[in-house]
This record gives sequence, C-alpha cells and structure tokens, in this order.
Amino acid sequence: MKKQKFHLILAILSVFYLTGHANNIAINNIRLTGQDLNDQYTLIEFDVQWENSWRISVGPSNWDAAWIFVKFRKSGGEWEHATINYINGDATSDGHTQPGGATIRTPEDGTGVFIYRSNVGSGNVSFQGARLRWNYGSDGVDDEAIVDLKVFGIEMVYVPEGAYELGSPGGTEVGKFYQYPGTNTIYNVNSENAIPVGTSNGFLYYEGANSVGDKMGPVPAAFPKGYSGFYCMKYEVSQEQWVAFFNCLTPDQKTKHDITGSTGKNSDDEVSGNGISWETGQATTLNPAIPVNYVSWVNANAYFDWAGLRPMTELEYVKACRGTLPAVADEFAWGNANIYATNYTLANEKTSQELVLNPGTGLGNAVYSGTSPGRPLRVGSLAASSVNKNREESGGSFYGIMELSGNVYERVISIGHPTGRAFTGQHGNGNLTANGEADVANWVIDGPGGGYLGGSFINGPNYIRVADRYDAASIGDFINSRIGFRAVRTAP
Repeated sequence: MKKQKFHLILAILSVFYLTGHANNIAINNIRLTGQDLNDQYTLIEFDVQWENSWRISVGPSNWDAAWIFVKFRKSGGEWEHATINYINGDATSDGHTQPGGATIRTPEDGTGVFIYRSNVGSGNVSFQGARLRWNYGSDGVDDEAIVDLKVFGIEMVYVPEGAYELGSPGGTEVGKFYQYPGTNTIYNVNSENAIPVGTSNGFLYYEGANSVGDKMGPVPAAFPKGYSGFYCMKYEVSQEQWVAFFNCLTPDQKTKHDITGSTGKNSDDEVSGNGISWETGQATTLNPAIPVNYVSWVNANAYFDWAGLRPMTELEYVKACRGTLPAVADEFAWGNANIYATNYTLANEKTSQELVLNPGTGLGNAVYSGTSPGRPLRVGSLAASSVNKNREESGGSFYGIMELSGNVYERVISIGHPTGRAFTGQHGNGNLTANGEADVANWVIDGPGGGYLGGSFINGPNYIRVADRYDAASIGDFINSRIGFRAVRTAP
C-alpha cells in the first residue's frame, strides 16, 4: 500500500468565541490518518470542546450538540464540501470513531455529523480523538492529492419530537393562530400530518392584514411543523460565522454575497453593529460575536445550503420557543409575559466578552426597544449576564435556545403564502451554484413565502412575542439592520 500522500496544510474553524454562558466551541488537533487506497477514504481526526454543555432526561429531555462539517480544496483550488460516510447513521457502522462520552450521528446525506453527550450531565465537554470517515474518492480527490481542510463547528440544540400548542389563550398578539371559531382557542399540533386551514370548525385559522398570510391551506404533510425532532442553532448566525462562510467562496460568489455593497449596508464601516468589511480577498469583521444583519433571503439561503442546513419554518419557531408547555397569553420566548424595560449598561462593548451590567432579575431579558443600545448585542450575552441562571433571566427558550425574542428578527418559512407552503424541508448539500446561489428545491428564493418573527433590537415588546405574526408572511426580501437568521436541520 502506498504511503498517504494527503497533506493537511490548513485547518480553520467556523465558530464564535464567547465567554460566560456562551460556549467557547473550539476544534483542534486536526489531522488525516488511516488512508485506505482500495476504498478511497481517509479519517479526519480532531478534538472538539465547548462550555456549558448539557444532556437532561427530564423536562425538555434534550441536549446541545455540535454540527460538524468539512470543506476541502485541491492544490489551492476552490473550496468544496466533503462527503462523510453514511451506512445507517450509527458511528461504528459508518466507520467513525466516537470519543469517550460522546455520540456521533450521521445524517443520510453525509453532509456532516452531530456530536453530543452520550449520558446525562452538564458542564464543559472535551471530546478527544473524534474520527470521521471521509470518502474522498466520491468527492473527486485523487489518492496522491494535496488538500487543504477546514473543519467547521456550529452549536445546535436538539428539539425532540412531541406535540405542542399554537396560538395564545387571550393575548393581544397580531395574526395569532387559533382553532376556528374561537380566537383564543389553542390549536394542537400532534403529528406531521397536513393541517387544514380555514373557517370550518376545528381548522387552524388566523386573522389580520396580508403581512400575516393569505389564510389559505392546507399546510401540506411535507411542510415541517415542529412535531418531528429537529436541531436548531443555539444562537443567531454571528458575523464571524458569516465571514468564515464568505471567505470560502469564489470571487464571483463573493460579489453575489457582499453585504457591504449597495444592496446591503452600503459601507465597509460599522453600521448598526455590523463591522464587516470587504474590498478584495478576505473579508473581516470588527464585531465577530454580534449577529450578522443586512442579509437577504438569497444570502441566508446560500449559508444554509453551504452548511448543509435549512431554513426554519414558522411552526418550528413556535415549538423551539414554547416546547411542550401550555401556551401563555402574550408570552415571550422564556415562557411568560414578564419583561425587563430599562436600558442596558454594557461592559466590554462589541467584544466577545460583552456583558450587560444591569440585567433584569425576576424578569425576562431581551434586546429590544426598551433595553437596547441601538444595535444587536453579541450572541449569548444575556445568558452570560443573568444573575440567576434560569430560563427567564437568560431569555432562553424551553429547550435552551437563545435570543428567539429580540436582538435580530428570525427568518422563517411562512404557511401564509403558496411558496412557503410548498417548502418540504430539504437540506442543503454543501455546494452552491457558480454565482453563489442555493440550489435546493422548494426553498424561498427572494422573499414571498418567507416571514420574520421574534422582533429585533428596534422593536417594541409586542413584536417579540412568540405568537405575534405581524410580519409572518411579509412579501418582500427585506434587507436592514433588524433582520438576521439562524438555521435548523431535521434530526437524523
């Protein structure tokens, strides 16, 4: 057998570096080993660690995880997506090596893996010597090629399969869902079956202007409703994550996704917390831990596709916030209607250690018009700043997902438009078209079919409520300082 001719030149992480209750994910000691020339695969070995991890068997009964995926290039060429071996999703069968205390789970398309705690526990994790089988031959790589690798890690949270409630039992939310005919009657989602929409007894319905939807249906069975398990990004996509994505693109693709241009923030200077700059070569940012804004649906879809993930639906948004608990009138993502309303005083502004010095105690915390400094705060800052590390004061959802109320708007796929209802939950394959667009069937392309939930640092409290649908089906691809995004993936 020939000696391994792969040469690992460079390994870069797509992660954000945070302190406190954000998780400091890091991937280190990356190398290639165990090349098999007959079957044309090799093993990608690495260590992965992050802080404040958990796996619990009560309440939400869920865990956090890292979504790991790999990019490669041959002889300094264009970056491509690595295919990870899949047989049945079991790590041993798939040819992977699980570190002690860790589970590795591969989805059928082989775009990446989830790695998470095997056992109940909480605190920091450090998984040493994880190995993934990369089928380099199927990716068009020769046995003696020289390749560069980048290994990326994104923090995710598992949202388990289960029924949940849509609507609000008496709240003032605009366009809220209800079970017809009672406007305060909760609608139960207890399967992924099609949901009838209309003015017949027992159907799902909602009222309001066109921005809440066309009030038509049904919502097809293939549309992800949040009943089945899925993974959701723990935080909104940060500027560091966006720059890491952008710097893997070709020159033409970079031009397509230049958010410093006239269709974005129109500046290389900092605008509303966005510190990204790019003229030629590599993009940079002054504020890596602050969510990226000034992105379009085209931009967001490209990131989803490139990372092997997908957009979140508006029904999944409700499930991610509320979980299996009963709906509460006018509730925010932390499960009640209590909210802090004093301007935040900050320390370490715009850095990865940004903290709120005067967070609310015994009240929910969110970055909105009543508290914000006129820009989004760094992701995870409220959890790190909270006095009592509970769901309410950290602003966290039932499952431990952060900033679903406030900071920047969440982009979601709407049930209030035919294009949105046609969404089937397909995942990205890691590759974009030559001009940088996503190429996944039945995704929202330029606005119609999408919507915006959860409010932003500019909005009042009414817009950041879980059941508020004021912009749930807004027609148009809005690009401004208020709108960011996060990705999800159906659980394997």
